[in-house]
Amino acid sequence: MPITIIIDIINALYFIFPAYCANAAPVIFGGGAPIDAGRKFLDGKPILGSHKTFRGFFVGLAVGIFVGFVQFVLFQSSSFLQQLLLFQSTILLGFMLSLGALIGDLIESFFKRRLGLHPGSSLPIADQLDFVVVALLFSLPVSPPPLLIVLIIIVITPPIHLLTNFLGNLLRKKKALPAS
Repeated sequence: MPITIIIDIINALYFIFPAYCANAAPVIFGGGAPIDAGRKFLDGKPILGSHKTFRGFFVGLAVGIFVGFVQFVLFQSSSFLQQLLLFQSTILLGFMLSLGALIGDLIESFFKRRLGLHPGSSLPIADQLDFVVVALLFSLPVSPPPLLIVLIIIVITPPIHLLTNFLGNLLRKKKALPAS
């Protein structure tokens, strides 16, 4: 594998890492009051389900922003002005990627409930790409990634997501829940 593709993969992972972390944090730190407050949609099914909580959403957002901040601290530029501009951009990008990832996951949950799927049940492809696609869309006003980086993110996310779900199941942190 040429070194340039390895560098592109590393750049893609670096770019999307706040969204990955924001998407994973609710599984670990979620719980509490559901965002939809237990309300049902017109079809009588839950709007989002009991597993989409305010705590999970805001912890996910905070974790993603924190990861963006850590990335800034570890990889900052040299001049003060560059550092200031990069700091603002990095924090805003971390926020937008995280917010996009979490909203993408909520959108997918809404559609899964419409299909009658239980929380935690599988919806192939959508499960792996919902949060990434919306995170990438939310990143556009702040720092549009190059097309190659977007393509790499879309290709590498499904296997990474499947692996992290497998590990989550092994650690009993992620499982399908009964219908809500």
